[in-house]
Amino acid sequence: MPQRRYVARAALAATTATACLTFATPAWASSTAPLNSAHKGSTAANFQQQCDDERFADRTPGQDGWHFVLPGGPGAGSFETLTLTFTDGTDTVTVKVPDSTDAYPDHLYAAGGRTVHAYLFTPAGWTLADGTATISGEADKFNLSHTCAGTVPTQSPSPSSSPTTSESPQPSESPSESTSPTSSVTPSDSVSPSDSVSPSTPGSGSPSESTGGSGGSDDGSLPMTGVATGGIALGGLILIGGGVLLMLRRRRDNITFTS
Repeated sequence: MPQRRYVARAALAATTATACLTFATPAWASSTAPLNSAHKGSTAANFQQQCDDERFADRTPGQDGWHFVLPGGPGAGSFETLTLTFTDGTDTVTVKVPDSTDAYPDHLYAAGGRTVHAYLFTPAGWTLADGTATISGEADKFNLSHTCAGTVPTQSPSPSSSPTTSESPQPSESPSESTSPTSSVTPSDSVSPSDSVSPSTPGSGSPSESTGGSGGSDDGSLPMTGVATGGIALGGLILIGGGVLLMLRRRRDNITFTS
């Protein structure tokens, strides 16, 4: 009896170990496969189109449909996860399949007992930059099989400048900034009539330089100019001199000599 028990225990241990090894084998065989380098930089619009794929039936017009496939035989195993990198023209976006957040619709499905197909929907116009896949076997790559391009939303034309953004006219100078009347020349600053030069007779001196009549007293008559006064004086002297000479001649003619 004891010997039989030992044999039974040994058989049970061997069976358990074999089962553990069997279940552990897929974990040990997991590996990473890169995206086919020839498919990097592809867009859904410039790749092979196959929109009649029934897996694209739920795609909206503004989405691109992507179908990835794992080539190889049973040794390649199945897709476990995919990590794909896209660019949207400005930013880089990383998407995982399956995505628990459902940010981008995706799904895996099996064929022939292996999960070798992966579908993903993204906003239209994205570019596939790179990707890797975790698989339960060995494969040197996975491929982009076909796509279905969506419609990229057209950008509306930029609005013209509204009046609020246009340059406002320069404000005119306010009355407070203009020159006030107080800064203008006051009548007291203007030239008074007494300072102005009075018109004079051409060739004569100024009125202040003329010699007044009657000993220079101001009798209210108009002053004589210097040239007129000199002429009268000279004429008077000539007349006086002529009279004196005339009187002397007459006296000489009246003198008679007697012998």
